[in-house]
Amino acid sequence: MLKLTWRNVIRHPLRASLTVLGMAVAVLAFALLRTMVAAWYAGVEAASPARLVTRNAISLTFRLPLAYLLRIQALPGIVGVAYGSWFGGVYIDERHFFPQFAVDVPRYFEIYPEYVIPENPKLSFFQDRRGCAAGRQLAARYGWRLGDPIILRGTVYPGEYRFILRAIYTGREPTTDEGRFFFHWDYLNESLKKTAPDRADQVGWFLVKVARPELAPTLAEEVDALFKNSLAETLTETEAAFALGFVSMTEAILMAIQVVSWVVIGVILVVLANTMAMSARERLGEYAVLKTMGFRPRHLAGLILGESLILALAGGIVGLSLTFPAVHLFRTALGQYFRVFPLTWGTLTLGLGVALGVGVLAALLPAWRAARVSTAAALRKVG
Repeated sequence: MLKLTWRNVIRHPLRASLTVLGMAVAVLAFALLRTMVAAWYAGVEAASPARLVTRNAISLTFRLPLAYLLRIQALPGIVGVAYGSWFGGVYIDERHFFPQFAVDVPRYFEIYPEYVIPENPKLSFFQDRRGCAAGRQLAARYGWRLGDPIILRGTVYPGEYRFILRAIYTGREPTTDEGRFFFHWDYLNESLKKTAPDRADQVGWFLVKVARPELAPTLAEEVDALFKNSLAETLTETEAAFALGFVSMTEAILMAIQVVSWVVIGVILVVLANTMAMSARERLGEYAVLKTMGFRPRHLAGLILGESLILALAGGIVGLSLTFPAVHLFRTALGQYFRVFPLTWGTLTLGLGVALGVGVLAALLPAWRAARVSTAAALRKVG
C-alpha cells in the first residue's frame, strides 16, 4: 500500500511539485500572520501577575501627583512602587520611532528583573542623572555604544534633551522587549520645573509590585479607594490588563489578520481538493481493476487519503522550514513596529496541524467517490 501510494504521488511530478509549493506558501503565510498576532500580544504574555499599574482613571494622558507614591507604599502587601512617564521624543526625525520612558530608575529596574544589565554599567546608569539605558536591539539598530551622546527632541515635553548611553540591557526571556529606551525621571522633572512648573512633580503611572499574585485584585481596589473622590482618581489593574487595553485599540486589525490567515488555508484546501479529485477521476479505471484484484473500498480510500496527506505534509514541512528565515527578515524589516516577533512552538504545531487537516479534508470527497463507484461503471468511464 505504501509503495503504491508513493507511486501515485510522483506519477505527475509537475502537478505534485506545484501542489506542494502552493501548500508551502499557504502554510508560510499562515504562520507569519499568526506570528504577527502573537507579536501584538507579546506584552500581555510577558506581563507579571505580581505587578499592578496605577494610572489616572480618566485616561493615561492625564497625570497623577508624585505625592501619591508614599500613600501607595504604605499599604500592607505592597513590596515595591516605582513610577514613570511616556516621553515621546524624536530621534533624528519622526521616522526613527522607538518607545522612550522617563522612570524612577533604581526601583523600576528592581521591579523589572527581566531587564538584565551588567553591574558596572548599571551602577554608572543609576548614578548619572543624564544617563540612559537602551535595549540590545535598539542599540544595534543605531550602532550605539556605551558613552555615546543621544539627543532627543521632546514632543510631549517640548525641548532638547541630551543623554549619555550608560547601559545596554538584554532580555532575560526571548519575549522581553529589547527595543526600549529608559532615562531618569528626575532629569525630566528638573527640566519641567524650569520650563513648565505646572507639569512638574507629576507622573504618568505608578508601577506596583505585590507580595503575592493572589493579593493583586484586593490591593488594586485598596489603591483606588485611597484616591476616590480626589481631583485625580486612579484606576489600578494588573499589568496584563493594562497591556491588553492597548491591544484592544487594534482589535479590528487583529481580527482581520486572523480571518485572512484562515482564508489562506481555505484557498489551499480548495486547490488540494481539486488536485485530489482530478487524480481520483483519472484513475477510476485503475480502481476498478484493483477492486477485481480484491482491494476493498477502504483500501482505495486509504490510497487517496495517503496521497493527499503526503502532499499536504510535504508542503507543510517546507512552509514551516521557510518560516524561520522569513520571521528573521520580518523582524529585521519591521523591528521598529514589532520589537518582539516570537515564532513559538504553538504556531509551528498549529501550522503542521493545519497542513494535516487540509490533507484529510481534501481527500474525503474523492475517497468517498472512489470507494462507492462500481467496477462496471468505472471500467466504462472514459477520459
